[in-house]
Amino acid sequence: MKKKNIGLFLLVIMMITVIAGCSSSSNEKVKLAYVAWDSEIASTYVVKEVLETKLGATVEMLQVDAGPMWAGVADGSADAMVAAWLPSTHAAYLEKYGSKIEDLGANLNGTKVGLAVPAYMDINSIEDLKNSDLAGKLSNRIIGIEPGAGIMTTTEKAIAEYGLSDYTLLESSSAAMAQELQKAYDNNEPIVVTGWTPHWMFANMDLKYLEDPKGVYGADEQIHTMVRQGLKEDMPNVYKFLDQFEWTAEDMAKVMVEVQGGKSPEEAAKTWVENNPDKVNAWIQGVEL
Repeated sequence: MKKKNIGLFLLVIMMITVIAGCSSSSNEKVKLAYVAWDSEIASTYVVKEVLETKLGATVEMLQVDAGPMWAGVADGSADAMVAAWLPSTHAAYLEKYGSKIEDLGANLNGTKVGLAVPAYMDINSIEDLKNSDLAGKLSNRIIGIEPGAGIMTTTEKAIAEYGLSDYTLLESSSAAMAQELQKAYDNNEPIVVTGWTPHWMFANMDLKYLEDPKGVYGADEQIHTMVRQGLKEDMPNVYKFLDQFEWTAEDMAKVMVEVQGGKSPEEAAKTWVENNPDKVNAWIQGVEL
């Protein structure tokens, strides 16, 4: 009787082991590269949440600037990123690394970049920045973000195209730019920043893009998912999920606003994933879980 019970016990243990193995069958270690922009923090943490909770993967987050983000996926030191702004903002990176990287297409449509100001400012076009009195009120500064960001390169081009040689494009960070904007907005002061949507600052403040008659910033953009070559063969389930990952600017904004409101990126991503099962299930359709 005892032998029978021991045999049954071992069988149960074996079954539990098999089941546990199946439930985390992917057991992949995935490296995600991202830039510390509020939008890319939101999308990358949502991808991380799905990889870990639905695919059983282990995720390593690599926060870098835009250049290293592209280079890392191209040389295989990162598996993927969901933060490629195309066709304009990251055009130079696509030209440099495009042949060494796989483009899985847009995960978000309808983005926009440009110079943004508070709606209370009585200007509507980049051309208006030529006014010397206004330039003085702005301390001859355009508040930018990280120096490697594509929007910084585009803004340097805009300064040249529009003859804004009196202005300095101030390098900072996404977070510092947003803080500077919020401070000026709260004091009803003039300010010009490098802006992009989706971004929580457009939800929290009444802002507007300056018209760009020369088309330096281009038309609406998309955010693409890029993966390293060979990922499809090495991690087919991870590849399939990333290939099916797509959402809207409104989805992304919900995560960003929660982070801005005090939640950690992990908490905000977890909440969004829990509240959007239909969309998440569509992303993992056909994935072996």
